[in-house]
Amino acid sequence: MVLLDVSIVNVALPSIQSGLGFSDTGLQWVVNAYTLAFAGFLMLGGRAGDLLGRKRVYIAGIAVFTAASLVGGLADSPGVLIVARVVQGVGAAFLSPITLALLTTTFPEGPRRASALGLWSAVAGGAGAVGSIAGGLLTGYLSWRWILLVNIPIGIALIAGCMRYLDHRRSEGPRRLDILGAATVTLALLALVYGIVNTASYGWTSPQVLPPLIIGLVLLALFCFVEERVAKVPLIRLGLLRARSVAGGNLVGLLMNAAFLSMWYFVSLYLQNVRGYSPVQAGLAFLPHTLMVMTGARLSSRLISKAGTRPLILAGALSALAGFVWQSQLGPHSNFVLMVVLPGMLMALGVGLVFTPVAAAATSGVAPADAGVVSGLLNTSRQIGGALGLAILTTIATSRIQSLSGDTQPTPDNLVSGYGLAFLVAAAFVVLGAASALVLPRVAKNRS
Repeated sequence: MVLLDVSIVNVALPSIQSGLGFSDTGLQWVVNAYTLAFAGFLMLGGRAGDLLGRKRVYIAGIAVFTAASLVGGLADSPGVLIVARVVQGVGAAFLSPITLALLTTTFPEGPRRASALGLWSAVAGGAGAVGSIAGGLLTGYLSWRWILLVNIPIGIALIAGCMRYLDHRRSEGPRRLDILGAATVTLALLALVYGIVNTASYGWTSPQVLPPLIIGLVLLALFCFVEERVAKVPLIRLGLLRARSVAGGNLVGLLMNAAFLSMWYFVSLYLQNVRGYSPVQAGLAFLPHTLMVMTGARLSSRLISKAGTRPLILAGALSALAGFVWQSQLGPHSNFVLMVVLPGMLMALGVGLVFTPVAAAATSGVAPADAGVVSGLLNTSRQIGGALGLAILTTIATSRIQSLSGDTQPTPDNLVSGYGLAFLVAAAFVVLGAASALVLPRVAKNRS
């Protein structure tokens, strides 16, 4: 539900713009408002679950997310919808880290945890494709409002299930919240993501981009100082980042997500802007991607206890790399199966194969008291990677299209050239992610 709302909105943006009267520049904040709040509060949400009890925070996150979905679905102006998306993102940030933390604290390291992580990865990895499908169907046959209103019955059912089945557990250690650390890291992430998402409309050196990025990096350095020197009970023990599995898993997650998020984005643009597909047709075109993500995740969960994290990440990277390079050869009139479906299936298989070992590596050996904040750290790395990668790739694709088009309307050939270049740069991100995986231990081992 949380990750679905990142992609489900994309295919509905034209309908939202016409329905509420968004400007061209304002429309991007339907997506960016959610991404900004989600990424900014993830670390705080993860630690809140560790300190206050994961059941309590999980249910609160669902309730906030569901209520914001109702407000957004009934919005009668752009401002109301954007505020609702911000609140949705905050709810999601307190909800998302708990899902992974519950798995890592419920299942000990071994085959059962691998199986649980495989299912979690299948859902997380397939959310982008499922969101595109669901968004297309709901927008095409009902209304754009239903991409938000559909969360209400799901949220109510989840709250009822959590009240009955989840245990109320919280950390037995100190329950003091590191206010200064939480404030600095939240403001740092908000500034970084704000600067990154603004690159879609402004240059990298513009006042809307460069100062927020600098402020974010300064605050991030201040956060590290606070955690190491000031905080008596730090938000996250920086010693965790010295572990090869945790540090390497987060770096791989960041780089791989920089490539993977672009897959659905640029394929969707190609299908609608070049091939003239409707939102429903574009959404259904991602069905093979969804199936392959789930197949890859289930396969990796069965192999991880024997092969270890590193070989599976490298295998997934090889599959994704082949898919991105293949996809870069798209033409305006390319065969749909040969040039869209098949390379997309290779990329999606790579997503599924990579997500489970990355999650396993990044959470391996982490004490239960730190499970929530470490899960938040992994989710933050992936969100920052996705936002940064999409910003870079969009800038590259737009520059290529504008250089070919000049002052005239871009032709299908111009658009495809820009998208193809973006796929090639995404392939480079995959290579960097695979190289980063070499720092991981072959089999993630328990750490005290």
